[in-house]
Amino acid sequence: MNYKTQIEAARSGIVTKEIAQVAKDEKVPESELMPLVASGKVAIPANIRHTALHPHGFGSGLRTKINVNLGVSGDCADYSKELEKARLAEKFGAEAIMDLSNYGKTQEFRQKLIETSPATIGTVPVYDAIGYLGKNLKDITAEDFLKVVRHHAEEGVDFMTVHAGINRRAVDAFMRSKRKMNIVSRGGSLLFAWMKMTGNENPFYEHYDELLDILHEYDVTISIGDALRPGCIEDSTDASQIAELTEIGFLAKHAWEHGVQVIVEGPGHMAMDEIAANVKLEKRLCHGAPFYVLGPLVTDIAPGYDHITSAIGGAVAAANGADFLCYVTPAEHLRLPDLNDVKEGIIAAKIAAHAADIAKGVKDAREPDSRMSEARRKLDWDETYRFSIDSEKARAYHESVPPEDRDSCSMCGKMCAVRTMNCILNGTDPEQCPRKR
Repeated sequence: MNYKTQIEAARSGIVTKEIAQVAKDEKVPESELMPLVASGKVAIPANIRHTALHPHGFGSGLRTKINVNLGVSGDCADYSKELEKARLAEKFGAEAIMDLSNYGKTQEFRQKLIETSPATIGTVPVYDAIGYLGKNLKDITAEDFLKVVRHHAEEGVDFMTVHAGINRRAVDAFMRSKRKMNIVSRGGSLLFAWMKMTGNENPFYEHYDELLDILHEYDVTISIGDALRPGCIEDSTDASQIAELTEIGFLAKHAWEHGVQVIVEGPGHMAMDEIAANVKLEKRLCHGAPFYVLGPLVTDIAPGYDHITSAIGGAVAAANGADFLCYVTPAEHLRLPDLNDVKEGIIAAKIAAHAADIAKGVKDAREPDSRMSEARRKLDWDETYRFSIDSEKARAYHESVPPEDRDSCSMCGKMCAVRTMNCILNGTDPEQCPRKR
């Protein structure tokens, strides 16, 4: 059997170099990974033209991955700064980067990103349609939208967010629901507006097979966008969200039948007590497809701190089975994030993902924590820095107020509990214990 995509290879019993790499990174046997890829429960986005890619697996039984959003807007159009953000994302181990640029001609930046980044690269083609085509939204045709998808696929994009689930049935549910925040998805709002202005069905739903043909040709994974995700906790788990999720379940299954890998996107804003049920619902309705969540943000009243509200929701979601977390920065809802915002968002998302992996029992997830505990017991500061998610910050904090003795910190000094226990258990009076200067 000829194959083109990772899912087709796995179904044929062929171990691609990408499958082999993911198995090695995740420390799982290829024999265990292959059926997960074949069934769609694990996706390995890997465009055949992204030669700089280090492939990652997203889905059941694997480490929780994180995504970093970047890209220019009309008010902040400095691509050099966005490349700095990409390098920062790579430094801290973000597995995916999405270019969400929505202004001007984005091709040059995207090509540079794909040529140089080992991260899995994603885009939202509908964002680029207006700038790329140079048309007003209402004048764009279904063929135009597909043209932009093909353009991104040819460039080497590994996964694309396509809001194919917001069809007329889902729109009817939305119109009846009388939401407080309406539609907060940028791509979803553009497609809703296009549908209203033209009177046509969602082009990505109506021409779904043509879309899948393009994605299949380059082995692009479809990340089925949640256009009707809740934008406030009052709108969560409403009829709109569930109506679209039901449509997404059918679209996911059809994509797999077409040999295209799938990721399903999820909420949004959501109270903590609803998150676990939402993850289980997605896994049921979407046949176990990898679940990619934005947050969820567990409260609406923390502008400037939404990396924290997101990390709380992300940890709960991932502990209950979500596979992929989209980072949120302190600038969410306020402005385009700067370099420091991006770092804060990455660290918060990494903490959430790692905490969830411990809870899920992911293989070797506890290993760095065990190594950190050993370093702390020994009061080995260099090892403590090494196992920190942000080693530079850990070192800077400890050294900003130098302790009198190296075997303590400025918080406790000679009353350090760890030092006291080490001395006592070694049969030495803590007052007589040798101190590191």
